[in-house]
Amino acid sequence: MRRTIIALGLSATLLVSGPPALAQEPDLANPRVLATGLTVPWGLGFLPDGSALVTERNSARVLRITPGGTTTTVTTIPGVSATGEAGLLGLAVSPTFTQDNLVYVYFTTASDNRIARFRLDTPNSRQVILSGLARASTHDGGRIKFGPDGMLYATVGDAGVTANAQNPQSRNGKILRMRPDGGVPASGNPFAGSLVYSLGHRNPQGLAWDDQGRLYAAEFGQNTWDEVNLIVAGGNYGWPTVEGNGSDTRFRNPITVWSTAQASPSGAAIDGRNLYVAALRGQRLWQVPLTGAGGAGTPIARLQNQYGRLRTVERAPDGALWVTTSNRDGRGTPAGADDRILRFPPLV
Repeated sequence: MRRTIIALGLSATLLVSGPPALAQEPDLANPRVLATGLTVPWGLGFLPDGSALVTERNSARVLRITPGGTTTTVTTIPGVSATGEAGLLGLAVSPTFTQDNLVYVYFTTASDNRIARFRLDTPNSRQVILSGLARASTHDGGRIKFGPDGMLYATVGDAGVTANAQNPQSRNGKILRMRPDGGVPASGNPFAGSLVYSLGHRNPQGLAWDDQGRLYAAEFGQNTWDEVNLIVAGGNYGWPTVEGNGSDTRFRNPITVWSTAQASPSGAAIDGRNLYVAALRGQRLWQVPLTGAGGAGTPIARLQNQYGRLRTVERAPDGALWVTTSNRDGRGTPAGADDRILRFPPLV
C-alpha cells in the first residue's frame, strides 16, 4: 500500500523564519534551471540566506546551490551504500541554524539506515543521532523535516518486510518524531518511550505542514493506489492490510489517492492552500487543493511529461518552488542536462 501521510503537528511557534505567510501561486510556465548534470538529487533544505543544500543519492555528496545557480560541494558523507533506492536520501536544516549551524542527513549504510548531523562550518565532523533502521534496496523511506514544534520527523519504509509496518516494536513502516538529538520527546508521541508517531506505512517519502500545523505526507503504494494522508499521533494507515481506501475502522483512509502509474509520489510541499507532490512514475507535479478541515479537493496535474521523473519539491524562503528531477535513478530516460534543479518563481 502506498500511502501519503498527513500528520497533525503540535501548536507551536516556528523557530526559524520560513516561507512567506502569504503564499503566491508559482509560475510553472517560467522555470529557471539552477543546476544540471546532477546524480539523483534527493533531499533539499534551505539556509537562511536563501541558498539550498541538496543531497545526491548515489554520489553521497551534499551540494550548496544558490538562487543564482552557483553550485559547490559541501561534503561527501562517508559510509553511504547506494544500491537500488538506497543511498544518501533526506536532508533537513536545523530550525535554530543561526545558533547551532547544524544540518541533518538520512542515509543508508551497508547495515542500516541512519540519521546523522554535522555543522556546516565543519562538515567532516559528524554525529549519528539515530541508527539501526532496517535497510533494503527498496522501501527505505528517507525524508526528514523539522515540524513547527521544533521536532525532527522521519519517514521510514518497511524495508520490504510488510509485517514491520504493523509491528509497534519496529521503527520501520513508520513516521518517527524525535528531538533534534535523536531522543524521544518529553511529550506528544503516542507510545511511551518510543519514537513512533504513526504506523501502517509502506514507503512514505513526503512531509509537509500547513499553516494550522497539520502534517501531510506522500506515500508509495504497491500495485494499485498511491496516497496522501493526514497524519494523527498514533494513527494506523493500514499497510499491508489496506492499500488506498478501505472499510476497516482500525485504519485511517487517505485524503487523496492516485493510481501508481499516475504518481509514485516522493517529495511534498505546501504553498498556501495547495499541496504540491512530486511524482516519479507519473512524471508530473500534482497540485492538491487543501480544505480548511484538512481534506483535499480534486488534484490537478501540472508539468506533465515536461521534465521526466520528479523527486523533490520544496518552497523557498522567497516563495519560489524548487523541483528536482530523478531521471538518472535507473528508472528514467535522462536528457543531456539531467538531473536538474528547477526554480519556479512566484507569480507577480
